Amino acid sequence: MGEFTRPFEDLGKEASEYIDLRLDDIKLRTAKGLSMTLSKLLYMLLVLFVVSIVLTAVAIGGVMWIGEMIGSYAGGAAIVAAFFLLVLGVLILLRKKLFRDTFVPLFIKLFFDEDK
Repeated sequence: MGEFTRPFEDLGKEASEYIDLRLDDIKLRTAKGLSMTLSKLLYMLLVLFVVSIVLTAVAIGGVMWIGEMIGSYAGGAAIVAAFFLLVLGVLILLRKKLFRDTFVPLFIKLFFDEDK
């Protein structure tokens, strides 16, 4: 009877090994996807931080330059603020195209292999 049940025992052992290998594969894919996502997120935050510093410097310079040209720093600040409000309005109008349509393919590419 032992010879008769041996193939079933081997099949059970191999199925258990296969399941363990698949779980390891899922863990590795998850770790890879999370690390790629986290690195891109940190990169975007760093770029956002640097861009905000540059925009602040440009805004201050713009306020001073326009203020000197028109003779009023308050007027220069109002003009620079209006420019940034205009840019904000354009970003709000294009938010779907800029952000959602960009991030969905990014996450799909990160979490699903294209070669499989």
